[in-house]
Amino acid sequence: MRKQILGLHNKAHSGHIGCSLSCIDLLISILHDRKEGDRFILSKGHAASALYTILHELGDISDAAYATFYENGTQLPAHPAPRTFASIPFATGSLGHGLPLATGTAKGFKLLNQSHISYVLMSDGETNEGTTWEAAHFAVSHKLDNLIVFVDKNGLQGFGETSDVLGNTADIGLWEKIGFEAVEVDGHDIASIVAAKHALMTHKDGRPKVIVARTVKGKGVSYMENQLAWHYLPMTETQYMDAMAEIEQRYFGEEDSNK
Repeated sequence: MRKQILGLHNKAHSGHIGCSLSCIDLLISILHDRKEGDRFILSKGHAASALYTILHELGDISDAAYATFYENGTQLPAHPAPRTFASIPFATGSLGHGLPLATGTAKGFKLLNQSHISYVLMSDGETNEGTTWEAAHFAVSHKLDNLIVFVDKNGLQGFGETSDVLGNTADIGLWEKIGFEAVEVDGHDIASIVAAKHALMTHKDGRPKVIVARTVKGKGVSYMENQLAWHYLPMTETQYMDAMAEIEQRYFGEEDSNK
């Protein structure tokens, strides 16, 4: 998945690479294990390439459509747009809207007496937004235990470290204090993420759920890891080749043969 993401961005000569590498393991954990009728919203829409890559692997996006990423007239623009793909229900990218949309979806499932789950993946910088907390309080008030929020906590946002902008607003304790059932996981350990998700799904106790995932921006490419610049930069051809070689060695090298 990481190699495919890098390939998309190299072909398009586009940015927003680091945020996609940050959340790809979370997307695998959510979408490979989703039941029919469940709804997923990528609130951090700047990581669209990661979403497209997963949906392509799952067969929701054709080879032909996938190849048009970022091109004129594409159905796969830089931020998700709900055109022809049922797996992309809303346009996202203006941060702070994904949780309200997912909360409304969860409320709709409750009103229709349906057992579906509403999932949303947010950035940690997005927890600065007032709309996030308005939706969170709504979810608690309406006992939306069919809402599972994932927070990609990589510690970086548009203009600096999250701790330096508005503080640690993605802190698990804040969610617990307002009434969420909250757990914290390694956001690159797929088995742990899936286990946490399954455990929360069984708790029909009226509390909405949140999984705060500790991640690394640019995960898998050492020169991108924890570097704010890779929220924006495209790769040169040399950087692309170096990144692909490192991914190959890190994930498929002999030392990882048993993973």
